[in-house]
Amino acid sequence: MKRLNRFLERVRSPSRSPASAAPPAPSPGPAPPPASQPDQQPAAAAHPPPSEQRNFNVASQNQPGSTLNIALQNQTTSNTVYAYITGQAIDNNNALFLLQADGRTPYYPTSPASVGSSIPQNCAIVLGPPGNTVNVTIPHIAGGRIWFSIDAPLTFLLNPGPALVEPSVTNPSDPNINIDWGFAEFTYNSDQLYANISYVDFVGPPVALTLTTQAGVTQHVSGMPAGGLDQVCNGLRSQHATDGQGWDQLIISRNGNGRNLRALSPNQGMVTNPNLFAGYYDDYVARVWTRFTTQSMSIDTQASFGTVSAQVSASSDTLVIGGSTFSRPSTRDIFSCSTGPFATGANPETNAIIPRLAAAFNRSTLLVSTSQPAPQDLYYKDPVTNHYSRIVHQANLDTKGYAFPYDDVQPSGGADQSGEVHAGDPALFTVTVGGGNASVNPPKREL
Repeated sequence: MKRLNRFLERVRSPSRSPASAAPPAPSPGPAPPPASQPDQQPAAAAHPPPSEQRNFNVASQNQPGSTLNIALQNQTTSNTVYAYITGQAIDNNNALFLLQADGRTPYYPTSPASVGSSIPQNCAIVLGPPGNTVNVTIPHIAGGRIWFSIDAPLTFLLNPGPALVEPSVTNPSDPNINIDWGFAEFTYNSDQLYANISYVDFVGPPVALTLTTQAGVTQHVSGMPAGGLDQVCNGLRSQHATDGQGWDQLIISRNGNGRNLRALSPNQGMVTNPNLFAGYYDDYVARVWTRFTTQSMSIDTQASFGTVSAQVSASSDTLVIGGSTFSRPSTRDIFSCSTGPFATGANPETNAIIPRLAAAFNRSTLLVSTSQPAPQDLYYKDPVTNHYSRIVHQANLDTKGYAFPYDDVQPSGGADQSGEVHAGDPALFTVTVGGGNASVNPPKREL
């Protein structure tokens, strides 16, 4: 939701292009239901027996209403791929939502009596063989995720609340720890659909997005090709060979064969190894503080606060930006974008500055530009930078995708880095896993 809110702030800002701020068209409406399926048996976890494969045939164009058609496509080389859709049901008091395996029936869990309870409904959607597409329908959802797992189903659990226990890449006892899985994020409400691919926590199987509107406009985020993870892992190994900072420790290998399973972000890598990257940014922060003790820079808040001046106060050793002060961030603060001086909540002006300052540290643009947000051609030029983010962007065919929490920060009028699609009149949202047909210019689909 934070990313959607920042996106809405951008498109509402008068400094943004008129095209981005166009008023939304009516929301799509109900589609014909999928073909009838046999009654589902309750499952201990949210997955079906491997033999259950379905292709739900629904219309690809919605009428104004409150549901959205999503096409889930298997472009892996595996015959065993599962999808899951979770979030909060906006029109049902924001209740916890999972889509059942038939691709059309909402499941609203009740609060269980104990933590770690199994999910009694079958909520895994079988995608079928490579090249197959399964069409599903969802209601308005906030904080949504479309999950994919390859060769094995995922296990979701319930805690009292109810609260969904999601798969983890840092908990060694998580039942999904050795499974190849990933997700895309979305929010679909009465105003629009907003979705993005995310590498904020890790790189897993390639995911691509294609959004076709009722006006016939197509937006596409290519994601990585089939070998994208290997490219990222090779880049991390190469960077470690260059600076010896432990970038290779972000690589997680499959049990038994040593093949790459995923690559953790620095923030998640520091969860599994608290000593990783200790003091990594200290020298860069010191250089920034030294420079702006005698010079000033400007930060465009891209909000009502306008452009504010920033300079280090020698007496307090803090960076004073407008009416806000920021202490020296640690490496953990920079990679997380949410701790130390980047913790939000102080006041609206500070909250507008934090994303732009955190992005400048991750991209290391503070010493190459006196104006922030800096242009894209200045990103990652310093030897001390978020090399994970740099490598991840290079591995994406269109260089787009969230690689750290504020990777949607861009100069006014600048190119999007975050890998998002959005529209007020969505007709068909296609989410592809596997990278088998990843393309900067995807073929158009008939509506």
